[in-house]
Amino acid sequence: MISHLRIVVTGLIAQHPLGGVTWDYLQYVLGLRRLGHDTYYVEDSGAWPYALDGGSTGDGFAVADCSANIAYLAGVMSRFRLEDRWAYRCPISGEWVGLSDAVRRDVIASADLLLNISSTVLRPDEYRTIPRLAFIDSDPVFTQIKLARGQKDFRAVVDAHDVHFSFGECLTDLVPLTGHHWKPTRQPVVIEQWQAGKPHRAVFSTVMNWASYNPVVYEGKPYGQKDVEFMRFIDLPSRAAPSLLEIAARGTSRPQLPSGLLSHLRYKGWKVVDPADVCPDLDGYRDYVQGSMAEWSVAKNGYVEGRPGWFSCRSGCYLAAGRPVVVQDTGFTPILPVGDGILIFRTLEEAADGIRRVASDYQRHSLAARTIAEAYFNSDGVLTDLLEKAFAAQEVPR
Repeated sequence: MISHLRIVVTGLIAQHPLGGVTWDYLQYVLGLRRLGHDTYYVEDSGAWPYALDGGSTGDGFAVADCSANIAYLAGVMSRFRLEDRWAYRCPISGEWVGLSDAVRRDVIASADLLLNISSTVLRPDEYRTIPRLAFIDSDPVFTQIKLARGQKDFRAVVDAHDVHFSFGECLTDLVPLTGHHWKPTRQPVVIEQWQAGKPHRAVFSTVMNWASYNPVVYEGKPYGQKDVEFMRFIDLPSRAAPSLLEIAARGTSRPQLPSGLLSHLRYKGWKVVDPADVCPDLDGYRDYVQGSMAEWSVAKNGYVEGRPGWFSCRSGCYLAAGRPVVVQDTGFTPILPVGDGILIFRTLEEAADGIRRVASDYQRHSLAARTIAEAYFNSDGVLTDLLEKAFAAQEVPR
């Protein structure tokens, strides 16, 4: 058991002030604090902050100053009694807010471990006084392809760390070698923050980006985003009827979605809503998850092709809320139980069958979902395992 540590957690809460993203990073902070560690949140990504509503023009997502983003982060931290445990460097002005300069420097100088989640530290060398820097890859396959393709700036960031983790818990020869030993980990879920058994709508839902970034090509093979996989299941609503399917897809009221796609999705029977409307903040996101009957979701095409064993942080929250998940297979069956609570699919018919099975025996699948969350995603266990691996002897790189 790792004793009391001072730990710095990084993230994108201010840069990306949306409920689901906030939970992704916040649960590390809350979970480590539950274990008794002296935990701080430091956001120093260099990523330009933006407004979710597009600003006064509706399409001005890049903000002119950091004030609203700072206010959002400060509000989140204050809510969880972390007022004196956060710092944010605004990339526009370069100024720090939150902790005073003296306290921030002392925290970094005396920290035992930095968790760089999703490569959210722009200059990890500035944190080299911390004896253990841990890189947490939340985007497996794509991370390894970036390294294998020779992106020197990204490799320099990754190589600056002492230990490397990946949400790709079952990396195989389908994923390029990078010269690192990728230790398996998964999203921690603070179970006490998610209530099972609350009233829900009779809908299978999910929250998704249509495409987070452009496809990448490695050795002649393309690795795409969710849009590629989703179109394989465009006819699912008619196959899964009478169950209702809803997607909170970013871009539904913005230019990111291809012209005509929204009307086509609705024509095919999908209910489409904008996450900025239905789950814009911590409470809205949690209410949306807890208020759904279950989740149905595709994965990024790169995860499907590379089969890294990735499992969604969002799906972990659905499970914690006692909401079964019907999700696309990315190779995680060796490490997570499937059949009850988690149902996997590869084909359109398997997706429809999974929805029917959940709807026909909901209580059993709901109980199984919460049980899986407690056994496999509980922050106490996930973070204890991560800390033990972070300070273990190094192994042979992959």
